[in-house]
Parts: sequence; C-alpha cells; structure tokens
Amino acid sequence: MSDNTLKSAELPALELLKQADSSVCVRLTGQWNIRNIVTMPQVRAKITQLATDNSLNWDLTAIDLLDNAAALIIWQAWGERYPEKLNIRAEQRSLLERWRMQTLPAAKRTESKLGQLILYSAQLINNFYQQLLEFITLLGQLLLDVWHLLGNPSAIPWAEISITIYEAGVRALGITALVGFLIGIVLSYLSALQLKMFGAEIYIIDILGLSIIRELGPLLAAILVAGRSGSAMTAQIGIMRVTEELDALSAMGIAHSLRLVLPKVMALTAVLPLLSIWTNAAALLGGMFSANNTLDISYRQFFYKLPDVVPLANVYIGLGKSAVFGLMIALIACHFGFRIKPNTESLGNETTNSVVAAITVVIMIDALFAILFMGVGMP
Repeated sequence: MSDNTLKSAELPALELLKQADSSVCVRLTGQWNIRNIVTMPQVRAKITQLATDNSLNWDLTAIDLLDNAAALIIWQAWGERYPEKLNIRAEQRSLLERWRMQTLPAAKRTESKLGQLILYSAQLINNFYQQLLEFITLLGQLLLDVWHLLGNPSAIPWAEISITIYEAGVRALGITALVGFLIGIVLSYLSALQLKMFGAEIYIIDILGLSIIRELGPLLAAILVAGRSGSAMTAQIGIMRVTEELDALSAMGIAHSLRLVLPKVMALTAVLPLLSIWTNAAALLGGMFSANNTLDISYRQFFYKLPDVVPLANVYIGLGKSAVFGLMIALIACHFGFRIKPNTESLGNETTNSVVAAITVVIMIDALFAILFMGVGMP
C-alpha cells in the first residue's frame, strides 16, 4: 500500500450506509484527532447537518483513533446530546461523557465603549453607596458603644486606648516635628522673597502665624497620621481577618467595635489635636529661624508679635479640625480593615484605599472648615 493510500485511510471519513431494515446508518471511520479535523471542516459541517435527522443510526465503532478535542467537536455537532440510535465503544462514550458533564463558559457579549462606560460608572456608584452604608453602620455602632460605656465606665478598654495613643501619638512626634520644621523654613523663605520687594518684612509673622496655626499644622499632622497610623490600623485588622482572630473574638463573644474600633477612634481623636500643637510649634520654630536669617527679625520680636496678629480663635479652629480629622481617620482605617478578605492581595489593596480615602477626606473636611469659619479669627 502506498503512502498516499495510507494517509487517505487515516483521514476522518463519514459514510451513509443503508441497512436491511431500510434505515440509514452514519458510519464514522479513520483517525479523528484535532490535527486531521482542522484540515477537513466539511466533515464537521456534514455531521451537524445530519444530526438534525433523528431517524439516522450513528456508528462510531469503526473509528481508529478518537482524541478529546475531536470528541468535543462531535459532541457539539450533535447539539450536546446523544442521538437516539447510537453504536459506540465504552472508551469513546467516556470521552463524550466528560464533555457532557462539563459546561463550557458562554462567550462574553461584546459591548460598545459607551455601554462599558455606563456599566463601569454604575459599578462605581453602587460600590460607593455600599461603602457609605457600611461606614454609617460602623459610625452608628460606635455611638451605641459610647452610650454603653457611659453607663458602664469599668468596661472602657483603657489598655487598648493607651497602646494606640503611644503608637499613633508618641511614636509620631519625631516625623511630625521634622516635617513641620522644614515646612516652616520653606514657607518663611518663600514669603520673605516676596515681602522684601514691598518692604513689608514684618508681615512674615502674620503669614506664618495664620497659615501654620490655622491650616498647615493640623493638615500636616493629619496627613502624616493617616499615612502612618491609618495604614497600620487597617493592616492590623486585615491581618486579624487573615489569621482568623476576628472569628475567634466573635466566638468568645467579644464585640469587634468595642475592642478594635472604639479604642482607635478615642485615641486618635485625643492625640491628633496634641500632635497638631506639636507640629505648629515645630513649624513656627522653623519659620522663626528662617525669618531671623533672611529678614533679620529677632526671636523675641517674633514671640511678642505673634499673639497680636493671630487671634486665639484660630487655635480653637485648628484644634477642632484636628479632633475631627482624628475621628475620621480612625473610622476610615477600621472601615477598610473590616472589608479585607482573607488573602494577601486584598490586604494590600484595602490598605492603599484606606490611606487614599483618609487623606482625601481630611482635605475635604479642611476645605469645609475654611468655608464655614471664613470670617472667624481674622485680625
């Protein structure tokens, strides 16, 4: 037998045979593998055409080779169901059964760019609504815990509060002082260059006093705490989720909000005003140092002039803002911490979201305070 004859015998073939009872049998022969079928698309089309006739008998016993891909093609050509009259070997049926038990994923419908944009916007709005609802629920639970502790002072978690004060407050003194001092130097130096042009060097005290005590000091402290302590709080709760410590607390009947959320909120609300004062002092020292070197304004003159140009109301506004900043940073950190799923990818994503959301909310609250107290505390 020649090579061409052998090769022709190996190709998949389909025959229609008339049987003794006048019925027609579809007989498949040859080697049915993906390599051969790809070169003969007409065979697949013929099977699909004949599968619509339920009176036909199908015979697969003469097939020399049937692989998994060819079995899938035959199964799909049959409309993913067995013909009513079928003669098949056991190993061939096992291949078809494998595809019968599996459901292939449906092809995704291609949408227009406008449809994708609308769908993405709807998902963003729905996600924002869900997170807002969860945040309000967390805030409501916090108020209930405060009401409970007012009637049961002995249940206040002093140990957790003191630890958070140390971690978020005491250990942040160095970085807040350094950043505040450098910002004071930069602000004083840049302002001095402009004031020299108009001979108004003495107004450097007004600029530094109002901008630092009312705005920059509380804002810098809040941003540093949000990036440093807020992320740590979120990661801490997330790790407790990954290690199933949250489930253990629930099993022991310990409320998550009372032991995890409330101490962080109380600690940051109390610590951030103090950090704000510390940052203000460092920034003013940096500003005095720069003003003394660039404008020849003495330290004594700066100290005597500062209370006259900065009314006390600005200090109260800065402290009030700082307390609100601390409250929101702690709530946001805990909110995203409880959203973390028990995997490392979610831990990283939600920690990043926590820092971004906290800094954004801090700036929004600062803008709101600036609008509400626009005419308060001005000399």
